Amino acid sequence: MSESFNAACPPGLRQTAGRSARLQARLAQPELLVAPGCFDCLTARLVETAGFEAAYITGSGVSMSALGAPDVGLASFSEVLDRIKRICDVLTIPVIADGDTGFGGPLNVIRTVREFERAGVSAIQLEDQEAPKRCGHELGRKLVTAEEMAARIEAACDARQDAAFQVIARTDARTSLGLQAAIDRAGLYKEAGADVLFVESPESEAEMAEICRTFAGTPTLANMVEGGRTPCLPAGRLQDLGYALAIFPNSLTRLFGRVGQELLGELADSGTTAGQAGRMLDHRALWSLFDYPAWIELEARYGARG
Repeated sequence: MSESFNAACPPGLRQTAGRSARLQARLAQPELLVAPGCFDCLTARLVETAGFEAAYITGSGVSMSALGAPDVGLASFSEVLDRIKRICDVLTIPVIADGDTGFGGPLNVIRTVREFERAGVSAIQLEDQEAPKRCGHELGRKLVTAEEMAARIEAACDARQDAAFQVIARTDARTSLGLQAAIDRAGLYKEAGADVLFVESPESEAEMAEICRTFAGTPTLANMVEGGRTPCLPAGRLQDLGYALAIFPNSLTRLFGRVGQELLGELADSGTTAGQAGRMLDHRALWSLFDYPAWIELEARYGARG
């Protein structure tokens, strides 16, 4: 594929190289990287066209939108991979993907990393829960041993083809074992090769600061869950605390749910959506979100001749 032809293709048909290197370099900068969550092609395009430098594929969002199930470990590897492929295809920015527990033992972790990387992912998040996993802001999470999780991280690091591909190690130990145990686990995962450390669900700004102080020099991730166990802080404050990366995994999911309820309620009550029209993308704006002119121009290039 020539560079000129590739540039003429809309993102859904374009080949985008070098995303992992871009993400690695960006995480090395002092400014916080914000990666909003997405769960399908629509939400993914919204993230990129809003100007964000990376997108985060949320496992819970995929589970709810694809299966109609909460984040209780029901989504299979193949179901998640199919959604990831489609999202990566419509983006040109780096993609960070929730890999849950790696979908099994070390061989599963290796396959997960290989397939995610082939799909276009630039970073995978792996966690130290037992299967079936749970949302990191719910009770009932069970942990594997720190040694088993360290082995997951080693397998993931060995499996990547591009050295710039990032492995994010998440520990869920804070809620059941306390902050120090979570920090100790994160340290072990760093030794195993993790590029980014994710201590899930700290319960105060002081705990968040302690995590960043402990791992100064290593990128740390903040998970902003509206209504969750961790304070939701603005990006500037997260940067001041020392975080390198912040994800907002289900902000769009929650907003879509609320706005959808309001629109459908009005339609049921009044028989029209006219009162909500000002809050919608109109027909042309929605199609433009997916680069409609570029698709038509590319099609015309091979149209009937004679």
